[in-house]
Amino acid sequence: MEPPFRLIDLDRGSGPPPRPGQAVLVGVADRPRPVGGAFDVLLTAEPDPPRPWVGRADPGAAVALLREQVARQPAAAVTLVQVLRAGAALPAPDRLVLESLAYSALQGGAGFRDWLATAPARTPRPAAEPVRLHRDGGRLTVTLARPRVRNAFDAATRDALCEALEVAVADPTVTRVDLRGEGPAFCAGGDLAEFGTSRDPAAAHLVRVGRSPAALLQRCAAKVTAHLHGACVGAGIELAAFAGRVRAAPDTTVRLPELGMGLIPGAGGTASLPPRIGRRRTTYLALTGTALGAAEAFHWGLVDEIDTDTGRHAGRSGPQ
Repeated sequence: MEPPFRLIDLDRGSGPPPRPGQAVLVGVADRPRPVGGAFDVLLTAEPDPPRPWVGRADPGAAVALLREQVARQPAAAVTLVQVLRAGAALPAPDRLVLESLAYSALQGGAGFRDWLATAPARTPRPAAEPVRLHRDGGRLTVTLARPRVRNAFDAATRDALCEALEVAVADPTVTRVDLRGEGPAFCAGGDLAEFGTSRDPAAAHLVRVGRSPAALLQRCAAKVTAHLHGACVGAGIELAAFAGRVRAAPDTTVRLPELGMGLIPGAGGTASLPPRIGRRRTTYLALTGTALGAAEAFHWGLVDEIDTDTGRHAGRSGPQ
């Protein structure tokens, strides 16, 4: 069976506007040009193209990777683009509900079950204090504190982060929140030791929307600066992207790996990344699992400034 993937070569002349339907719709051109809003990904060979285009030296190789990923996880790929298309017309809080509903549906799907069947068993390594708080006047520092597992995001970390962010939301004397990660990485994403432990996707959906760091970050974003370093994978970039300002060390790498598990981003990424980098670049990152270094993440607008050991390297006036 052919994967739900449709490629249109925009250099071969114009035709009727495409309808995306039940497929991932990709457009490719030598040079960026205005196109309709139906495309899920737009690729060009031109370096440094404007948003929404993704520039790659070999667009053919990028197309092949996209086709391969869609063929491996067709249900997750189509669900991803449908969530991102629909989310563009929804208020920000509703995007989180839509994402969670889709994530729960995929948790019951064959793609996720197949991934679980081949994934190695992992032993949970809980931390006594997964999130550490420090208050200095109006400044609250929130630190993810599971460095042994690169601050992998488990249920205890989620709940502790919610408690910290509830303070930031409710207390008007908190005027600044610094979100940090202890150890070699800001956050390596969801704790794989917990994947598949929930047997009730419907109940898991209610937990996600009821205990949501993403929803709290949406409410206090103007106060929050996220300080990234090392790996920022899955939840590690999805949550950070809600912050009003994102600073990244030069060793920062960001990646969305969920599609390979038969899932879509589930920590708020379909709501937090599009306002910064656009729907189509978000789709490209999520479909391919491509890692962005600090420089490209800065150029795309996913981070607002890059810090070096000697101080500020570059900065933006605000989220892009």
